[in-house]
Amino acid sequence: MLTRKIKLWDINAHITCRLCSGYLIDATTVTECLHTFCRSCLVKYLEENNTCPTCRIVIHQSHPLQYIGHDRTMQDIVYKLVPGLQEAEMRKQREFYHKLGMEVPGDIKGEACSAKQHLDPRNGETKADDSSNKETAEEKQEEDNDYHRSDEQVSICLECNSSKLRGLKRKWIRCSAQATVLHLKKFIAKKLNLSSFNELDILCNEEILGKDHTLKFVVVTRWRFKKAPLLLHYRPKMDLL
Repeated sequence: MLTRKIKLWDINAHITCRLCSGYLIDATTVTECLHTFCRSCLVKYLEENNTCPTCRIVIHQSHPLQYIGHDRTMQDIVYKLVPGLQEAEMRKQREFYHKLGMEVPGDIKGEACSAKQHLDPRNGETKADDSSNKETAEEKQEEDNDYHRSDEQVSICLECNSSKLRGLKRKWIRCSAQATVLHLKKFIAKKLNLSSFNELDILCNEEILGKDHTLKFVVVTRWRFKKAPLLLHYRPKMDLL
């Protein structure tokens, strides 16, 4: 069967960020119109704007950051299409943390390890490590049951911000930085025996957080006291107050 090779520059328009003109890094999509940008570029842009940079549709009048979400599928596609991009990005992040004298987060270490491949000297093609093919079923099961323990971890304090809800018996928790605000809503709703997690708002510095925001994103963009546990407040949604 004949196959047609597609050159990278023919699809560059679909895998580059309109704001920085570079390949998408931490791809983030606007839920209203599905246009995608680098997360850092989009967050910086939305600090002073509430419209999509591409189509100018209003994302939200007052809280546009609640209506954007990480697009893991798009980011995986970009990393697969652009040779060396993932390795280069992981290297930059490691250098950044080393420059600040901080330990490299666990999720970056994990991504860097998973991105490693070996080059076949005969034809220049990449091939997976042979040892990975010999992994036993028990080891695979153990890996699958890791439950994100190898991820970068975040310490959180969950405080109640309303007299209509009771506080948690254990308000201090530690979980993966990849967990989202939606995960926290479900956790709180279960602990308080609420009928629906949609009845809750979670706030950081008195600003309502979007359900798709990861805790890592919240720490980087909202939390000024980086070495202190992340303080979050929960309350009934505004229309229920």
